[in-house]
Amino acid sequence: MAKAKVTKDQSPASGCSVKNANTQKQTKKQKKKKFWQNHPKITAKTNEDVKVSPLLPPKKPQEFSSNWKALQELLKQKAKPAVPALSTELLKKDQKVSEKKNEESTPPKSAPKINGGIKSVSATAKETKAPSQAPSTKAREKTEEVKKGKKRKIKAEGTAEEHQAKKPQVETQPEPPKVDIWFDDVDPDDIEAALGPEAGRIAREMQGVTETKSATVDKVLVKEKAFEGLTRAVAMDCEMVGVGMDGEESILARVSIVNLFGKCVYDKFVKPTEQVTDYRTAVSGIRPKDIKNGESFKVVQKEVSEILRGRTLVGHAIHNDLKILFLDHPKKAIRDTQKYKPFKQKVKNGRPSLKLLCEKILNVKVQTGEHCSVQDAQAAMRLYTMEKKCWEAAIKAKYTGFKPVGRKEKGSQKQKT
Repeated sequence: MAKAKVTKDQSPASGCSVKNANTQKQTKKQKKKKFWQNHPKITAKTNEDVKVSPLLPPKKPQEFSSNWKALQELLKQKAKPAVPALSTELLKKDQKVSEKKNEESTPPKSAPKINGGIKSVSATAKETKAPSQAPSTKAREKTEEVKKGKKRKIKAEGTAEEHQAKKPQVETQPEPPKVDIWFDDVDPDDIEAALGPEAGRIAREMQGVTETKSATVDKVLVKEKAFEGLTRAVAMDCEMVGVGMDGEESILARVSIVNLFGKCVYDKFVKPTEQVTDYRTAVSGIRPKDIKNGESFKVVQKEVSEILRGRTLVGHAIHNDLKILFLDHPKKAIRDTQKYKPFKQKVKNGRPSLKLLCEKILNVKVQTGEHCSVQDAQAAMRLYTMEKKCWEAAIKAKYTGFKPVGRKEKGSQKQKT
């Protein structure tokens, strides 16, 4: 059989007892909260959690205490060990200065009344301090001078240290090692040709040989105190610049003409007729400023043609110069140093350069750097004048059919007759 559940009837009295129990529990909890809130350990923790506003450092001079000043002096001494330890003396000086200021700021005391009248303060001061005033003032002046001197020394030391700290440390770079040339018997010119101009200069310094200057070159190429006008033979040289794509094509930039004695009779820069793409300065020596305000091509062409008319024209590879000028000259009146056979035989070269001819025949160096059309024309003329007699005789024999007769041939002809 199933057991029947017995339900307890809740009476109003039982409900009241439950409420009383709840109220008792609440009161107990509240008491516990109050107890633990007032407990000393918990209160200490809460006080620690509360952020305390930090004390700011003093700003006014009155707020600085003697201990604070002493601390600042110690910190300065640690930061700057080179400065002498004068913290105590400085503190004493500051105290004395502050005392003097306070004395000056305090109002003067009223003078004592004598017989109903007020005695002057100056009079009393004179009476009381008259005997000891002179030595005290002198001592004070001396002490003030000593203090000023010490302060100046301290300031000077401080500024010197600051300057040293601010100055950037410059790294001293080691000097490049000198080139040691041990072959003393070698010609410096050969060293320069093989290793460069710097090696040649060092070799000359080591051997005590002076470099060949332009003055010596001029002495060889130009005759001093000679006629400076036009002569029957003239030498010409031109400098060109590049135009077109990559500067491959050439146009005239400078023309120079010298007379038989090497004196310059004509030298002009030519204004370009096209846009210059390559000035060739390393070879031609021409710069934009040189030809910017140059003479027009037609004027130069006309003047040069007038000079060359009826004269012997000397030059090195002269056909290039005539081609760039759009001029022509009689073949009989042209003396080209590049095509002269005796020069080819001496140098042992089929197409010798002007530099090589001057070096081997004239013993002079030309075209060492940028070319100069005047110097090149002078060099060509000097080569021509050295071989003028033989050259002119060979030209005469070529075009007239007359062969020059030597001394031996003349003697044999006389014997036959």
